[in-house]
Amino acid sequence: MQSPTEEELEESIKELTAYKNRLEKEVITISNKLKMPQKKINSIINSHTELKQIKIILSKLNKQKENFASNLI
Repeated sequence: MQSPTEEELEESIKELTAYKNRLEKEVITISNKLKMPQKKINSIINSHTELKQIKIILSKLNKQKENFASNLI
């Protein structure tokens, strides 16, 4: 399997970050409509399975991007 290019990594990070932000915004919007306290909303976001997975993947992609950049130097 071929390694991704720096541009492909950037695009993946950008799209995944946008998705994460959209998902967090949806959770906040729905929670606010339900008049949930901010502490509870934060708890929901921090324990949300999909958001956790996205954060892990973003972390891995960012490390891969850093490694890619350090290999060019």
